[in-house]
Amino acid sequence: MTVEVLAPLFAPRGILVLGASTSPDKLGAVMARSLSTAGVPLALVNPRAGVPGFVATVAEGARLIAAEGGRPDLAVLCVPAAATPDALTECAEAGVRAALVCSGGFGETGEPQGIALDEAVQASIAASGLRLLGPNTSGFFAPARSLIASFVPGAHELPAGDVAVVASSGGVNHLLSYRLAGAGLGLSLAVGLGAGLDVDHAAVLEYLADDEGTRVIALHLESTRDGEALLAAVRRASARKPVVALVVGRGDVSEFAQSHTGALATSWRTTRSVLRQAGAVLVDDEDQLVAAVAGLRAGRLAAHPSPGVALVTGQAGPGLLIADALAEAGVRVPRLSDRSVARLGELLPPLTFQANPVDTGRPGPGFSEVVRTVAADASIELVGVYGLTEPVLDMVGAVGEAGADTPVIVAMDGPASEIAPVRAAAAAAGLPFLTGPSALARALAAVVEDARIRAEAEHQAGLAEDPLVAPVVDDTGGWDEPATKALVAALGIPIPPSRVVALDTGRTAAHAALDELGAPIAVKLVDAAVLHKTELGGVHLGISDHAALDTALDALESIGSRRVLLERMAPGGVDLIVGVRRDPVFGPIVLVGLGGVAAEASADVAIRSVPLTRAAAEALVRELRGSELLFGWRGGPVLDIAAFAGHLAALGALVLRNPWIDELELNPVRLTVDGIVALDAVLIPRKDDDVNADS
Repeated sequence: MTVEVLAPLFAPRGILVLGASTSPDKLGAVMARSLSTAGVPLALVNPRAGVPGFVATVAEGARLIAAEGGRPDLAVLCVPAAATPDALTECAEAGVRAALVCSGGFGETGEPQGIALDEAVQASIAASGLRLLGPNTSGFFAPARSLIASFVPGAHELPAGDVAVVASSGGVNHLLSYRLAGAGLGLSLAVGLGAGLDVDHAAVLEYLADDEGTRVIALHLESTRDGEALLAAVRRASARKPVVALVVGRGDVSEFAQSHTGALATSWRTTRSVLRQAGAVLVDDEDQLVAAVAGLRAGRLAAHPSPGVALVTGQAGPGLLIADALAEAGVRVPRLSDRSVARLGELLPPLTFQANPVDTGRPGPGFSEVVRTVAADASIELVGVYGLTEPVLDMVGAVGEAGADTPVIVAMDGPASEIAPVRAAAAAAGLPFLTGPSALARALAAVVEDARIRAEAEHQAGLAEDPLVAPVVDDTGGWDEPATKALVAALGIPIPPSRVVALDTGRTAAHAALDELGAPIAVKLVDAAVLHKTELGGVHLGISDHAALDTALDALESIGSRRVLLERMAPGGVDLIVGVRRDPVFGPIVLVGLGGVAAEASADVAIRSVPLTRAAAEALVRELRGSELLFGWRGGPVLDIAAFAGHLAALGALVLRNPWIDELELNPVRLTVDGIVALDAVLIPRKDDDVNADS
């Protein structure tokens, strides 16, 4: 995908409006007025208009555009859904190369008629090669070209700039564009995908990756049909410019698998994890998105695992708010060197804190030198400056005078009448400008996160690793716990010593197993159809003598058990959940979480897409909020992270190599003084239809 592929859509040399109307309030008339500012030939098509300025057919419109020196690149369809397939065919025959379909009533309705229209539209564009944006979208805008393909009047007021928006929703596209403009940020392109039947997030990201007029991309994602294409596009775009991603669907539980892994790997959590893995900076809401874009628009830091951030404030109280937010985000705020502190002591009152954060008191003369000194400190890669609008100091001007080589982001608060000219001055000086302590902290954290992500990727790419060769396993059926554990053990993952006993031959073998394994043991129901044995009363722990074993066997037989697993119990330690799952959008993913059977409650999990290198697997483990528990916390056991990372990579490779495996979960995996051991294992095969669809 290059800029040229979607240029007929986003940089057309001629535009046709199908369904243009003489009635000023109708969609076709509104869209025609909106497009009239684009400065390219415009043809209004309506077979029933019968008035000057309109043409009856697409072919006539194409000839009109050609006569005016243009090309009929783009058709904007303001026609009913039912008329769309034929209209697209007519457009393709007239040489149109791209189309924007505004109307709804297609597959998004879920109704058979709408789905049939989807299929007809797809057949039309597949036959012609025409690219389609929509249906059911309010359009797009490219202010630098005065090209506003939107029926929302306010879109014409959006300023040109170098920030792009790619949004699932046309409404969110407009919302984010207005918010970015309110923060003084102009737009290169802003696209609402609507149904995304053809041109989707991946296609627009590929276009923007090559667009020299775009410096930062803001991505809003509700869903995607092609997860692999999306991740490839994010990887390519983020290698060239920052991508800030807002993912919707925090409460989506509709696609849970029955296992713990499925409950933890929601589409929202998975999408965020794999987008970050691909290079995107994640945000939680539109305020964070605006702040992140503002910070990153000023430029990226060099890749760095933990950039040092300095904070210079005009008032101590707001400075503490910012410092708290940076600490929460894991941003390093290092103490300045003795030399820097000594110089600041010459510039500032003695009662202020000067080692970082730097409290200037009420800022005044010498502020430029303060910023210059802080920015020059060897431990600092990024500086944040905060203050209130006061007549004693032009803070933006002072930051500009500092001439710092280190990037500086400025935030101020004050009356709206005073903030507006300050924002304009900051824009003229090329300084990122925000309002509010929280916004400054978010911007600083986003710039740091972008540097961290790239450093992590560079580190992993630079490590030589032996290729993983996973075995091909026959789907023999009956993947109960013993069979699944045997598969896991073949990958090198430790499992407890165990014996499987058939109860229909008596209990002699079970009692012999107790003696052989040594007490205490766990006694479990063996049934591939039961995923959560504990809830059924199918697990009995701490069995230490033969009487207790008989009691457990009685209980298991009462719930229909015919085979049991006797297993030596592991010593205490730290429990984890490990799972690999075939996500319906992104394919196989690996999940690690702290908590074992309590993992759903803590939700301390980390996720990566497969294939997974050992280096990436190590980073996955260290991402857990409670990862310190795995490395000798208060005298506890220490994880051999290199070996464990190898196990995670091997599990991912196994599922990737064996399409019939839908999910494999180890829960819990216990870290003990003797190392890790998988105490339970569940394998869920895919349905035959799903496997066949991949073949």
